[in-house]
Amino acid sequence: MFLEKFSLKGRSGIVTGAGSGIGKAIAKGLVQAGAEIVMAGRNRERLEEAAEDIRKFGGPVIPIQADVSKMEEIKNLVERTVKEFGKIDFLFNNAGIIRRNASEEFTEKDWDETITTNLKGPFFLAQAVARVMISQKRKGKIINTSSLSAIQGGKRVPAYAASKGGLSQVTKSMANDWAKYNIMVNAIGPGWVKTDLTEPLRQDKERLAEITSRIPLGRWADPEDLVGAAIFLASDASDYVTGQTIFVDGGWLSI
Repeated sequence: MFLEKFSLKGRSGIVTGAGSGIGKAIAKGLVQAGAEIVMAGRNRERLEEAAEDIRKFGGPVIPIQADVSKMEEIKNLVERTVKEFGKIDFLFNNAGIIRRNASEEFTEKDWDETITTNLKGPFFLAQAVARVMISQKRKGKIINTSSLSAIQGGKRVPAYAASKGGLSQVTKSMANDWAKYNIMVNAIGPGWVKTDLTEPLRQDKERLAEITSRIPLGRWADPEDLVGAAIFLASDASDYVTGQTIFVDGGWLSI
Protein backbone atom coordinates (compact mmCIF):
# COMPACT_ATOMS: atom_id res chain seq x y z
CA MET A 1 0.00 0.00 0.00
CA PHE A 2 1.17 3.53 -0.76
CA LEU A 3 0.66 4.60 2.85
CA GLU A 4 3.57 2.35 3.78
CA LYS A 5 5.82 4.93 2.10
CA PHE A 6 5.12 7.23 5.05
CA SER A 7 6.39 4.67 7.56
CA LEU A 8 9.74 5.34 9.24
CA LYS A 9 10.10 1.87 10.67
CA GLY A 10 13.77 0.89 10.69
CA ARG A 11 14.93 4.48 10.08
CA SER A 12 17.21 6.34 12.47
CA GLY A 13 18.24 9.94 12.72
CA ILE A 14 18.83 13.16 14.63
CA VAL A 15 16.49 15.95 15.69
CA THR A 16 18.18 19.08 17.04
CA GLY A 17 16.48 21.64 19.24
CA ALA A 18 14.40 18.69 20.39
CA GLY A 19 13.81 19.62 24.03
CA SER A 20 10.69 21.69 23.40
CA GLY A 21 8.45 23.33 20.84
CA ILE A 22 8.69 22.32 17.20
CA GLY A 23 11.67 20.02 17.75
CA LYS A 24 9.94 18.02 20.46
CA ALA A 25 6.74 17.72 18.42
CA ILE A 26 8.68 16.51 15.37
CA ALA A 27 10.67 14.03 17.45
CA LYS A 28 7.45 12.63 18.88
CA GLY A 29 5.86 12.35 15.45
CA LEU A 30 8.87 10.57 13.96
CA VAL A 31 8.89 8.03 16.77
CA GLN A 32 5.17 7.44 16.32
CA ALA A 33 5.91 6.79 12.63
CA GLY A 34 8.39 4.09 13.64
CA ALA A 35 11.76 5.88 13.78
CA GLU A 36 14.53 5.60 16.33
CA ILE A 37 16.04 8.96 17.14
CA VAL A 38 18.71 10.94 18.87
CA MET A 39 17.25 14.08 20.43
CA ALA A 40 19.84 16.85 20.65
CA GLY A 41 19.68 20.12 22.55
CA ARG A 42 21.60 22.43 24.84
CA ASN A 43 19.46 22.06 27.98
CA ARG A 44 20.18 18.59 29.37
CA GLU A 45 17.37 18.51 31.93
CA ARG A 46 14.68 19.62 29.49
CA LEU A 47 16.02 17.25 26.84
CA GLU A 48 15.93 14.23 29.13
CA GLU A 49 12.40 15.07 30.27
CA ALA A 50 11.25 15.34 26.64
CA ALA A 51 12.93 12.03 25.75
CA GLU A 52 11.26 10.28 28.65
CA ASP A 53 7.88 11.59 27.53
CA ILE A 54 8.41 10.45 23.93
CA ARG A 55 9.67 6.95 24.76
CA LYS A 56 6.14 5.86 25.58
CA PHE A 57 5.41 6.03 21.83
CA GLY A 58 8.33 3.85 20.69
CA GLY A 59 12.04 4.16 20.35
CA PRO A 60 14.81 3.93 21.10
CA VAL A 61 14.96 7.62 21.98
CA ILE A 62 18.39 8.85 23.06
CA PRO A 63 18.98 12.38 24.43
CA ILE A 64 22.41 13.89 23.72
CA GLN A 65 23.34 17.33 24.96
CA ALA A 66 24.84 19.27 22.06
CA ASP A 67 25.29 22.87 20.94
CA VAL A 68 25.29 23.08 17.14
CA SER A 69 27.19 26.37 17.26
CA LYS A 70 30.26 24.40 18.38
CA MET A 71 32.06 22.30 15.79
CA GLU A 72 33.43 19.77 18.27
CA GLU A 73 29.95 19.09 19.61
CA ILE A 74 28.64 18.57 16.06
CA LYS A 75 31.36 15.98 15.50
CA ASN A 76 30.57 14.23 18.77
CA LEU A 77 26.81 14.22 18.06
CA VAL A 78 27.25 12.52 14.69
CA GLU A 79 29.80 10.01 15.99
CA ARG A 80 27.57 9.03 18.92
CA THR A 81 24.55 8.64 16.66
CA VAL A 82 26.45 6.30 14.35
CA LYS A 83 27.70 4.38 17.37
CA GLU A 84 24.14 3.97 18.68
CA PHE A 85 22.39 3.09 15.41
CA GLY A 86 25.14 2.19 12.96
CA LYS A 87 23.69 4.59 10.39
CA ILE A 88 21.88 7.89 9.91
CA ASP A 89 18.84 8.00 7.64
CA PHE A 90 17.63 11.52 8.38
CA LEU A 91 18.54 14.78 10.07
CA PHE A 92 16.19 17.48 11.29
CA ASN A 93 18.18 20.70 11.66
CA ASN A 94 15.76 22.44 13.99
CA ALA A 95 17.93 24.15 16.62
CA GLY A 96 17.75 27.92 16.46
CA ILE A 97 17.76 31.15 18.43
CA ILE A 98 16.32 34.60 17.92
CA ARG A 99 17.51 38.02 19.09
CA ARG A 100 15.14 40.98 18.82
CA ASN A 101 16.22 44.57 18.41
CA ALA A 102 15.83 47.36 15.88
CA SER A 103 18.37 47.19 13.07
CA GLU A 104 19.99 50.47 14.16
CA GLU A 105 20.56 49.06 17.64
CA PHE A 106 21.45 45.45 16.80
CA THR A 107 24.76 44.31 18.32
CA GLU A 108 27.60 42.38 16.75
CA LYS A 109 27.39 39.80 19.54
CA ASP A 110 23.71 39.07 18.85
CA TRP A 111 24.41 38.96 15.11
CA ASP A 112 27.28 36.49 15.43
CA GLU A 113 25.46 34.20 17.87
CA THR A 114 22.35 34.06 15.67
CA ILE A 115 24.17 33.42 12.41
CA THR A 116 26.43 30.79 14.00
CA THR A 117 23.56 28.87 15.61
CA ASN A 118 20.98 29.21 12.83
CA LEU A 119 23.11 28.99 9.70
CA LYS A 120 26.71 27.89 10.24
CA GLY A 121 25.82 25.12 12.69
CA PRO A 122 23.07 23.56 10.56
CA PHE A 123 25.29 23.61 7.48
CA PHE A 124 28.20 21.83 9.14
CA LEU A 125 25.94 19.35 10.93
CA ALA A 126 24.29 18.55 7.58
CA GLN A 127 27.76 18.18 6.05
CA ALA A 128 28.85 15.74 8.78
CA VAL A 129 25.65 13.70 8.40
CA ALA A 130 25.89 13.70 4.60
CA ARG A 131 29.44 12.37 4.80
CA VAL A 132 28.14 9.38 6.78
CA MET A 133 25.36 8.78 4.27
CA ILE A 134 27.78 9.05 1.35
CA SER A 135 30.35 6.72 2.91
CA GLN A 136 27.66 4.13 3.64
CA LYS A 137 26.02 4.61 0.23
CA ARG A 138 22.65 5.15 1.90
CA LYS A 139 19.70 7.22 0.75
CA GLY A 140 19.25 10.14 3.11
CA LYS A 141 16.88 12.93 4.07
CA ILE A 142 18.06 16.24 5.52
CA ILE A 143 15.41 18.73 6.62
CA ASN A 144 16.13 22.25 7.82
CA THR A 145 13.79 24.52 9.77
CA SER A 146 13.48 27.80 7.91
CA SER A 147 10.91 30.53 8.60
CA LEU A 148 8.55 33.06 7.07
CA SER A 149 11.35 35.52 7.82
CA ALA A 150 13.38 33.89 5.06
CA ILE A 151 11.04 35.61 2.61
CA GLN A 152 9.45 38.52 4.45
CA GLY A 153 12.22 39.77 6.73
CA GLY A 154 10.08 40.33 9.80
CA LYS A 155 10.45 43.19 12.28
CA ARG A 156 13.35 43.71 14.72
CA VAL A 157 14.97 40.39 13.71
CA PRO A 158 17.66 41.26 11.12
CA ALA A 159 20.06 38.46 12.02
CA TYR A 160 17.27 35.88 12.31
CA ALA A 161 15.91 36.88 8.90
CA ALA A 162 19.39 36.71 7.39
CA SER A 163 20.05 33.29 8.93
CA LYS A 164 16.76 31.79 7.79
CA GLY A 165 17.01 33.28 4.31
CA GLY A 166 20.51 31.86 4.10
CA LEU A 167 19.32 28.49 5.35
CA SER A 168 16.66 28.26 2.64
CA GLN A 169 19.29 29.08 0.02
CA VAL A 170 21.90 26.66 1.36
CA THR A 171 19.15 24.02 1.37
CA LYS A 172 19.01 24.40 -2.41
CA SER A 173 22.78 24.32 -2.74
CA MET A 174 23.16 21.14 -0.69
CA ALA A 175 20.27 19.55 -2.59
CA ASN A 176 22.10 20.19 -5.86
CA ASP A 177 25.44 18.89 -4.58
CA TRP A 178 24.08 15.74 -2.95
CA ALA A 179 21.36 14.64 -5.36
CA LYS A 180 23.88 12.35 -7.06
CA TYR A 181 24.23 10.51 -3.75
CA ASN A 182 20.43 10.12 -3.41
CA ILE A 183 20.37 12.54 -0.50
CA MET A 184 17.33 14.81 -0.53
CA VAL A 185 17.63 18.18 1.23
CA ASN A 186 14.55 20.26 2.00
CA ALA A 187 13.27 22.75 4.53
CA ILE A 188 10.09 23.39 6.45
CA GLY A 189 9.07 27.04 6.81
CA PRO A 190 6.85 27.39 9.88
CA GLY A 191 4.41 30.24 10.08
CA TRP A 192 3.46 31.74 13.43
CA VAL A 193 3.82 28.91 15.94
CA LYS A 194 3.14 28.88 19.67
CA THR A 195 6.67 28.27 21.02
CA ASP A 196 9.04 29.80 23.56
CA LEU A 197 10.60 31.91 20.79
CA THR A 198 7.30 33.60 20.00
CA GLU A 199 6.15 34.02 23.61
CA PRO A 200 7.18 37.71 23.76
CA LEU A 201 5.05 38.46 20.69
CA ARG A 202 2.06 36.60 22.09
CA GLN A 203 2.31 38.57 25.34
CA ASP A 204 2.01 41.79 23.31
CA LYS A 205 -1.76 41.96 22.82
CA GLU A 206 -1.58 44.51 20.02
CA ARG A 207 1.04 42.57 18.05
CA LEU A 208 -0.78 39.28 18.68
CA ALA A 209 -4.02 40.69 17.29
CA GLU A 210 -2.19 42.19 14.30
CA ILE A 211 -0.56 38.89 13.38
CA THR A 212 -3.58 36.67 14.03
CA SER A 213 -5.88 38.86 11.94
CA ARG A 214 -3.61 38.33 8.90
CA ILE A 215 -3.56 34.51 9.10
CA PRO A 216 -6.26 33.12 6.77
CA LEU A 217 -6.90 30.14 9.04
CA GLY A 218 -7.39 32.57 11.92
CA ARG A 219 -5.08 30.97 14.46
CA TRP A 220 -1.45 30.41 15.35
CA ALA A 221 -0.05 26.94 14.72
CA ASP A 222 0.59 24.42 17.44
CA PRO A 223 3.98 22.67 17.09
CA GLU A 224 2.10 19.50 16.14
CA ASP A 225 0.88 21.22 12.96
CA LEU A 226 4.41 20.81 11.56
CA VAL A 227 4.58 17.04 12.09
CA GLY A 228 2.79 15.97 8.89
CA ALA A 229 5.27 17.82 6.70
CA ALA A 230 8.15 16.47 8.77
CA ILE A 231 7.12 12.83 8.36
CA PHE A 232 6.53 13.37 4.64
CA LEU A 233 10.00 14.83 4.10
CA ALA A 234 11.72 12.13 6.15
CA SER A 235 9.91 9.24 4.46
CA ASP A 236 9.95 7.48 1.10
CA ALA A 237 6.84 9.46 0.16
CA SER A 238 9.08 12.44 -0.68
CA ASP A 239 11.73 10.63 -2.70
CA TYR A 240 11.33 12.99 -5.67
CA VAL A 241 11.28 16.18 -3.59
CA THR A 242 14.52 18.07 -3.01
CA GLY A 243 15.69 21.67 -2.74
CA GLN A 244 12.29 22.87 -1.53
CA THR A 245 11.09 24.96 1.39
CA ILE A 246 7.57 23.87 2.31
CA PHE A 247 5.76 26.59 4.23
CA VAL A 248 3.30 25.48 6.89
CA ASP A 249 1.83 28.87 7.63
CA GLY A 250 -1.97 28.76 7.77
CA GLY A 251 -2.10 30.59 4.44
CA TRP A 252 0.04 33.59 5.51
CA LEU A 253 2.05 33.75 2.30
CA SER A 254 -1.01 33.44 0.10
CA ILE A 255 -2.11 36.98 0.94
